[in-house]
Amino acid sequence: MTRETKKRTEYLNWDEYFMAVALLSAERSKDPNTQVGACVADSNHKIVGVGYNGFPWGCSDDKLPWARDGMYLDTKYPYVCHAELNAVLNSTAPNLQDCRIYVGLFPCNECTKVIIQSGIKEIIYLSDKYADTDSVKASKRMLDQSNTGYRQFHGKTRQVTIKLFVDE
Repeated sequence: MTRETKKRTEYLNWDEYFMAVALLSAERSKDPNTQVGACVADSNHKIVGVGYNGFPWGCSDDKLPWARDGMYLDTKYPYVCHAELNAVLNSTAPNLQDCRIYVGLFPCNECTKVIIQSGIKEIIYLSDKYADTDSVKASKRMLDQSNTGYRQFHGKTRQVTIKLFVDE
């Protein structure tokens, strides 16, 4: 008599998988204060873009400022490309119509414009800690008017551990 082998039950669902990819991408950010990652997935559950917050290509991480406070040109804000922008720009798909974007932090108004214009239909975010800012309020106004969905991520898996070595 043969024993029936059952599939594993403790696996990541699609939302957990893509959010984990977004959070893993955030680990590439060199920003000393805020690390954000984004992952774009299409309707067939294929990753078509990833990104994290950092300076544009060719701009030195050592020569531009990482400060949050001070004169505008002496802070990171005029220079940093947000994770969502990078995920859209890094996309391998011919278009992002009907895709979803997973991101660690609710998008600012500038990234929201890019998301809407790219055709992404839904934002799944982990944190909305800046919900009371004008930037996020503007984002939500644009998303509501454009019928672009957004929802906070609630996964059943609390933690994913990745070992970057092999036990020998």
